[in-house]
Amino acid sequence: MPQETPPTRGPLSTPTTLTVTPHARAGWVTLPSGQPTPTPEGWVHVPPGDALLTRKVKTGPHWVVEEKRGPKVFSRGVWAPAERVERARAATELQRASPDHEKKLAAGRARRAREQADYVIEFTRHVEAFLAFHVRHEAVAHELARRVAEHATPVGSGTVARTERIPVAQRAEAAVIAWMRHQTTAYDHMHIARIKGKRREVRRMLAEGSRALLESYRRGRDTAPDCPLARALSTPAPTPGASPEPTRKPSPFVRSRLASRIPSEPEADAPEVEPEPEAAPVASPPPARPAPIASPPPARPAPIASLPPAPRPPIPRPARSRPDEPLSEDDEAARRRSRMEAVRARLRR
Repeated sequence: MPQETPPTRGPLSTPTTLTVTPHARAGWVTLPSGQPTPTPEGWVHVPPGDALLTRKVKTGPHWVVEEKRGPKVFSRGVWAPAERVERARAATELQRASPDHEKKLAAGRARRAREQADYVIEFTRHVEAFLAFHVRHEAVAHELARRVAEHATPVGSGTVARTERIPVAQRAEAAVIAWMRHQTTAYDHMHIARIKGKRREVRRMLAEGSRALLESYRRGRDTAPDCPLARALSTPAPTPGASPEPTRKPSPFVRSRLASRIPSEPEADAPEVEPEPEAAPVASPPPARPAPIASPPPARPAPIASLPPAPRPPIPRPARSRPDEPLSEDDEAARRRSRMEAVRARLRR
Protein backbone atom coordinates (compact mmCIF):
# COMPACT_ATOMS: atom_id res chain seq x y z
CA MET A 1 0.00 0.00 0.00
CA PRO A 2 1.55 3.35 -1.02
CA GLN A 3 2.14 5.83 1.80
CA GLU A 4 0.58 9.28 1.65
CA THR A 5 3.07 12.13 1.34
CA PRO A 6 2.50 15.02 3.79
CA PRO A 7 1.39 18.28 2.17
CA THR A 8 4.00 20.92 1.67
CA ARG A 9 3.61 24.38 3.16
CA GLY A 10 1.48 26.67 1.03
CA PRO A 11 -0.33 24.82 -1.78
CA LEU A 12 0.05 26.60 -5.10
CA SER A 13 -3.70 26.39 -5.79
CA THR A 14 -4.53 28.52 -2.71
CA PRO A 15 -5.11 32.24 -3.46
CA THR A 16 -2.67 34.76 -2.05
CA THR A 17 -5.36 36.86 -0.33
CA LEU A 18 -7.68 34.78 1.82
CA THR A 19 -9.67 34.79 5.08
CA VAL A 20 -9.04 31.65 7.12
CA THR A 21 -9.72 30.36 10.63
CA PRO A 22 -7.15 29.21 13.20
CA HIS A 23 -6.13 25.58 13.55
CA ALA A 24 -4.99 23.65 16.61
CA ARG A 25 -1.72 22.67 14.91
CA ALA A 26 1.02 25.29 14.90
CA GLY A 27 1.65 26.76 11.46
CA TRP A 28 -1.65 25.50 10.08
CA VAL A 29 -4.96 27.20 9.29
CA THR A 30 -8.39 26.07 8.14
CA LEU A 31 -9.61 27.14 4.72
CA PRO A 32 -13.19 28.40 4.17
CA SER A 33 -14.02 24.96 2.75
CA GLY A 34 -13.11 23.37 6.10
CA GLN A 35 -9.89 21.75 4.90
CA PRO A 36 -6.82 22.28 7.13
CA THR A 37 -3.70 23.39 5.29
CA PRO A 38 -0.20 24.55 6.26
CA THR A 39 0.76 28.16 5.77
CA PRO A 40 3.02 29.02 2.80
CA GLU A 41 6.74 28.57 3.20
CA GLY A 42 8.52 31.72 4.46
CA TRP A 43 5.37 33.31 5.91
CA VAL A 44 5.18 34.53 9.52
CA HIS A 45 2.28 35.36 11.81
CA VAL A 46 1.62 38.99 12.77
CA PRO A 47 -0.47 39.10 15.97
CA PRO A 48 -3.38 41.54 16.23
CA GLY A 49 -3.19 44.80 18.14
CA ASP A 50 -1.06 47.04 15.91
CA ALA A 51 -3.38 48.59 13.32
CA LEU A 52 -0.64 50.61 11.61
CA LEU A 53 1.57 47.56 11.08
CA THR A 54 -1.34 45.43 9.93
CA ARG A 55 -2.38 47.97 7.30
CA LYS A 56 1.14 48.00 5.87
CA VAL A 57 1.33 44.20 5.83
CA LYS A 58 -1.99 43.90 3.99
CA THR A 59 -0.68 45.80 0.96
CA GLY A 60 0.48 42.49 -0.57
CA PRO A 61 -0.37 38.78 -0.38
CA HIS A 62 -1.64 37.83 3.06
CA TRP A 63 -4.04 35.53 4.91
CA VAL A 64 -6.36 37.11 7.47
CA VAL A 65 -7.11 34.82 10.44
CA GLU A 66 -10.55 35.31 11.99
CA GLU A 67 -12.39 33.25 14.61
CA LYS A 68 -16.15 33.37 15.05
CA ARG A 69 -17.59 32.81 18.52
CA GLY A 70 -21.34 33.08 18.47
CA PRO A 71 -22.43 36.24 16.68
CA LYS A 72 -19.04 37.94 17.15
CA VAL A 73 -15.93 37.65 14.98
CA PHE A 74 -12.49 38.07 16.56
CA SER A 75 -9.26 38.84 14.68
CA ARG A 76 -6.39 36.42 15.30
CA GLY A 77 -3.74 38.20 13.24
CA VAL A 78 -2.37 37.99 9.70
CA TRP A 79 -0.04 35.60 7.89
CA ALA A 80 2.28 37.28 5.36
CA PRO A 81 5.77 36.86 3.88
CA ALA A 82 8.55 37.48 6.36
CA GLU A 83 10.34 39.99 4.10
CA ARG A 84 7.27 42.21 3.81
CA VAL A 85 6.63 42.00 7.56
CA GLU A 86 10.19 43.14 8.34
CA ARG A 87 9.93 46.05 5.91
CA ALA A 88 6.53 47.02 7.37
CA ARG A 89 7.93 46.97 10.92
CA ALA A 90 10.86 49.20 9.93
CA ALA A 91 8.54 51.64 8.16
CA THR A 92 6.19 51.67 11.15
CA GLU A 93 8.97 52.48 13.62
CA LEU A 94 10.27 55.24 11.36
CA GLN A 95 6.82 56.74 10.97
CA ARG A 96 6.14 56.70 14.70
CA ALA A 97 9.46 58.41 15.44
CA SER A 98 8.53 61.44 13.34
CA PRO A 99 6.91 64.45 15.10
CA ASP A 100 4.21 64.67 12.42
CA HIS A 101 2.86 61.30 13.48
CA GLU A 102 2.28 62.49 17.06
CA LYS A 103 0.48 65.58 15.77
CA LYS A 104 -1.70 63.38 13.59
CA LEU A 105 -2.57 61.18 16.55
CA ALA A 106 -3.48 64.20 18.69
CA ALA A 107 -5.65 65.58 15.89
CA GLY A 108 -7.38 62.21 15.58
CA ARG A 109 -8.07 62.06 19.31
CA ALA A 110 -9.52 65.57 19.26
CA ARG A 111 -11.69 64.72 16.26
CA ARG A 112 -13.02 61.55 17.90
CA ALA A 113 -13.77 63.48 21.10
CA ARG A 114 -15.81 66.02 19.15
CA GLU A 115 -17.66 63.27 17.33
CA GLN A 116 -18.39 61.53 20.62
CA ALA A 117 -19.73 64.73 22.20
CA ASP A 118 -21.95 65.39 19.19
CA TYR A 119 -23.23 61.82 19.27
CA VAL A 120 -24.11 62.07 22.97
CA ILE A 121 -26.15 65.21 22.30
CA GLU A 122 -27.89 63.61 19.32
CA PHE A 123 -28.58 60.39 21.23
CA THR A 124 -30.01 62.31 24.21
CA ARG A 125 -32.39 64.19 21.91
CA HIS A 126 -33.63 60.94 20.40
CA VAL A 127 -34.18 59.51 23.89
CA GLU A 128 -36.25 62.54 24.91
CA ALA A 129 -38.22 62.28 21.66
CA PHE A 130 -38.99 58.63 22.40
CA LEU A 131 -40.04 59.38 25.98
CA ALA A 132 -42.32 62.33 25.06
CA PHE A 133 -43.40 62.79 28.67
CA HIS A 134 -46.16 65.17 29.72
CA VAL A 135 -45.20 68.68 30.74
CA ARG A 136 -45.77 67.69 34.37
CA HIS A 137 -42.95 65.11 34.09
CA GLU A 138 -40.56 67.11 31.92
CA ALA A 139 -37.86 67.10 34.61
CA VAL A 140 -38.17 63.31 34.90
CA ALA A 141 -37.69 62.97 31.13
CA HIS A 142 -34.52 65.10 31.18
CA GLU A 143 -33.03 63.13 34.09
CA LEU A 144 -33.92 59.76 32.55
CA ALA A 145 -32.46 60.76 29.18
CA ARG A 146 -29.25 61.97 30.83
CA ARG A 147 -28.77 58.73 32.77
CA VAL A 148 -29.50 56.52 29.79
CA ALA A 149 -27.04 58.49 27.63
CA GLU A 150 -24.32 58.34 30.30
CA HIS A 151 -24.72 54.58 30.56
CA ALA A 152 -25.11 53.65 26.89
CA THR A 153 -22.96 56.06 24.87
CA PRO A 154 -19.39 55.60 26.20
CA VAL A 155 -16.97 54.12 23.68
CA GLY A 156 -16.38 50.44 24.32
CA SER A 157 -19.47 50.01 26.52
CA GLY A 158 -20.84 47.33 24.20
CA THR A 159 -24.41 48.58 24.50
CA VAL A 160 -26.98 48.93 21.76
CA ALA A 161 -26.18 52.65 21.50
CA ARG A 162 -22.77 51.84 19.98
CA THR A 163 -24.08 49.79 17.07
CA GLU A 164 -24.46 51.19 13.57
CA ARG A 165 -26.75 48.52 12.16
CA ILE A 166 -29.95 50.34 13.18
CA PRO A 167 -30.94 54.05 13.15
CA VAL A 168 -30.26 56.26 16.15
CA ALA A 169 -33.98 56.46 17.01
CA GLN A 170 -34.18 52.68 17.37
CA ARG A 171 -30.98 52.67 19.41
CA ALA A 172 -32.47 55.23 21.81
CA GLU A 173 -35.65 53.20 22.25
CA ALA A 174 -33.76 49.95 22.88
CA ALA A 175 -31.37 51.69 25.30
CA VAL A 176 -34.25 53.09 27.38
CA ILE A 177 -35.94 49.68 27.61
CA ALA A 178 -32.64 48.03 28.57
CA TRP A 179 -31.91 50.66 31.25
CA MET A 180 -35.36 50.22 32.77
CA ARG A 181 -35.02 46.44 32.69
CA HIS A 182 -31.96 46.63 34.90
CA GLN A 183 -32.99 49.57 37.11
CA THR A 184 -36.76 49.22 37.61
CA THR A 185 -37.23 45.43 37.58
CA ALA A 186 -35.74 42.43 39.36
CA TYR A 187 -34.15 41.12 36.17
CA ASP A 188 -30.63 41.02 37.62
CA HIS A 189 -31.80 38.78 40.49
CA MET A 190 -34.08 36.47 38.49
CA HIS A 191 -33.31 32.78 38.14
CA ILE A 192 -34.06 32.06 34.48
CA ALA A 193 -34.02 28.48 33.26
CA ARG A 194 -31.37 27.67 30.68
CA ILE A 195 -33.91 26.92 27.96
CA LYS A 196 -33.61 28.26 24.45
CA GLY A 197 -35.79 31.37 24.11
CA LYS A 198 -36.66 31.60 27.83
CA ARG A 199 -34.51 34.67 28.53
CA ARG A 200 -35.86 36.40 25.44
CA GLU A 201 -39.39 35.69 26.62
CA VAL A 202 -38.65 37.17 30.06
CA ARG A 203 -37.14 40.28 28.46
CA ARG A 204 -40.19 40.72 26.24
CA MET A 205 -42.51 40.47 29.25
CA LEU A 206 -40.47 43.03 31.23
CA ALA A 207 -40.37 45.35 28.19
CA GLU A 208 -44.19 45.38 28.06
CA GLY A 209 -44.29 46.47 31.70
CA SER A 210 -41.71 49.19 31.07
CA ARG A 211 -43.67 50.53 28.09
CA ALA A 212 -46.85 50.64 30.18
CA LEU A 213 -44.99 52.59 32.87
CA LEU A 214 -43.68 55.07 30.30
CA GLU A 215 -47.18 55.48 28.87
CA SER A 216 -48.48 56.59 32.26
CA TYR A 217 -45.86 59.36 32.30
CA ARG A 218 -46.80 60.35 28.76
CA ARG A 219 -50.43 60.78 29.80
CA GLY A 220 -49.46 62.98 32.76
CA ARG A 221 -50.84 60.74 35.47
CA ASP A 222 -49.87 61.16 39.09
CA THR A 223 -46.79 59.28 40.22
CA ALA A 224 -47.56 56.35 42.50
CA PRO A 225 -45.73 56.23 45.85
CA ASP A 226 -44.10 52.93 44.89
CA CYS A 227 -43.28 53.87 41.29
CA PRO A 228 -40.13 51.92 40.29
CA LEU A 229 -38.98 54.63 37.87
CA ALA A 230 -39.20 57.38 40.49
CA ARG A 231 -37.40 55.16 42.98
CA ALA A 232 -34.61 54.42 40.46
CA LEU A 233 -34.13 58.11 39.60
CA SER A 234 -34.08 59.10 43.28
CA THR A 235 -30.93 57.04 43.88
CA PRO A 236 -27.67 58.81 42.98
CA ALA A 237 -26.20 57.87 39.62
CA PRO A 238 -22.97 55.84 39.72
CA THR A 239 -19.74 57.73 39.20
CA PRO A 240 -18.38 57.32 35.65
CA GLY A 241 -15.46 54.90 35.67
CA ALA A 242 -16.31 53.43 39.07
CA SER A 243 -16.74 49.69 39.34
CA PRO A 244 -20.43 48.73 39.59
CA GLU A 245 -21.77 47.14 42.72
CA PRO A 246 -22.29 43.39 42.55
CA THR A 247 -25.87 42.44 41.72
CA ARG A 248 -25.65 39.28 43.84
CA LYS A 249 -24.71 38.94 47.48
CA PRO A 250 -21.43 37.13 48.09
CA SER A 251 -21.55 33.69 49.64
CA PRO A 252 -20.94 33.25 53.40
CA PHE A 253 -17.46 31.88 52.66
CA VAL A 254 -16.56 34.98 50.62
CA ARG A 255 -18.00 37.29 53.29
CA SER A 256 -15.94 35.58 55.99
CA ARG A 257 -12.77 35.92 53.88
CA LEU A 258 -13.47 39.60 53.24
CA ALA A 259 -14.18 40.22 56.92
CA SER A 260 -10.89 38.61 57.90
CA ARG A 261 -8.99 41.00 55.61
CA ILE A 262 -10.61 44.17 57.02
CA PRO A 263 -8.74 45.39 60.13
CA SER A 264 -10.88 46.08 63.18
CA GLU A 265 -11.28 49.81 63.96
CA PRO A 266 -11.18 51.11 67.55
CA GLU A 267 -14.45 52.21 69.11
CA ALA A 268 -15.14 55.96 69.00
CA ASP A 269 -16.45 56.17 72.59
CA ALA A 270 -13.55 54.33 74.17
CA PRO A 271 -10.96 56.79 75.53
CA GLU A 272 -7.44 56.33 74.40
CA VAL A 273 -5.24 55.25 77.28
CA GLU A 274 -1.54 55.68 76.94
CA PRO A 275 0.37 52.59 78.02
CA GLU A 276 2.46 53.02 81.13
CA PRO A 277 6.21 52.67 80.68
CA GLU A 278 7.29 49.23 81.64
CA ALA A 279 10.10 48.83 84.14
CA ALA A 280 13.30 47.35 82.90
CA PRO A 281 13.35 43.63 83.68
CA VAL A 282 15.90 42.54 86.31
CA ALA A 283 18.20 39.92 84.97
CA SER A 284 17.98 36.82 87.12
CA PRO A 285 20.13 33.73 86.77
CA PRO A 286 18.32 30.82 85.21
CA PRO A 287 17.27 28.14 87.69
CA ALA A 288 19.49 25.12 87.93
CA ARG A 289 17.99 22.10 86.31
CA PRO A 290 18.10 18.88 88.39
CA ALA A 291 20.13 16.06 86.99
CA PRO A 292 17.94 13.52 85.28
CA ILE A 293 17.46 10.28 87.23
CA ALA A 294 18.28 7.24 85.20
CA SER A 295 15.29 4.94 85.23
CA PRO A 296 15.55 1.29 84.25
CA PRO A 297 13.86 0.42 80.98
CA PRO A 298 10.43 -1.12 81.40
CA ALA A 299 10.35 -4.84 81.27
CA ARG A 300 8.78 -6.24 78.16
CA PRO A 301 6.06 -8.81 78.74
CA ALA A 302 6.78 -12.30 77.63
CA PRO A 303 5.26 -13.12 74.28
CA ILE A 304 2.11 -15.17 74.47
CA ALA A 305 2.28 -18.32 72.52
CA SER A 306 -0.41 -18.30 69.89
CA LEU A 307 -2.74 -21.25 70.05
CA PRO A 308 -3.23 -23.27 66.92
CA PRO A 309 -6.55 -22.62 65.24
CA ALA A 310 -9.34 -25.03 65.99
CA PRO A 311 -9.94 -27.47 63.23
CA ARG A 312 -12.97 -26.73 61.13
CA PRO A 313 -15.62 -29.40 61.00
CA PRO A 314 -15.90 -30.95 57.58
CA ILE A 315 -18.92 -30.03 55.51
CA PRO A 316 -21.09 -33.07 55.08
CA ARG A 317 -21.83 -33.95 51.53
CA PRO A 318 -24.54 -36.30 50.33
CA ALA A 319 -23.42 -39.69 49.22
CA ARG A 320 -23.53 -40.49 45.56
CA SER A 321 -23.47 -43.85 43.95
CA ARG A 322 -21.01 -42.68 41.33
CA PRO A 323 -18.59 -39.66 41.44
CA ASP A 324 -19.67 -38.41 38.05
CA GLU A 325 -23.37 -38.69 38.82
CA PRO A 326 -25.10 -35.21 39.11
CA LEU A 327 -26.92 -34.34 42.36
CA SER A 328 -30.69 -34.29 42.49
CA GLU A 329 -32.69 -31.26 43.64
CA ASP A 330 -33.22 -32.72 47.14
CA ASP A 331 -29.54 -33.51 47.51
CA GLU A 332 -28.58 -30.01 46.37
CA ALA A 333 -30.98 -28.42 48.91
CA ALA A 334 -29.58 -30.63 51.66
CA ARG A 335 -26.07 -29.67 50.70
CA ARG A 336 -26.94 -25.95 50.92
CA ARG A 337 -28.57 -26.40 54.36
CA SER A 338 -25.54 -28.24 55.66
CA ARG A 339 -23.28 -25.46 54.46
CA MET A 340 -25.40 -22.78 56.17
CA GLU A 341 -25.39 -24.75 59.45
CA ALA A 342 -21.60 -25.07 59.27
CA VAL A 343 -21.25 -21.30 58.74
CA ARG A 344 -23.58 -20.56 61.69
CA ALA A 345 -21.54 -22.90 63.89
CA ARG A 346 -18.35 -21.05 62.98
CA LEU A 347 -19.94 -17.68 63.78
CA ARG A 348 -21.16 -18.89 67.17
CA ARG A 349 -17.64 -19.90 68.12
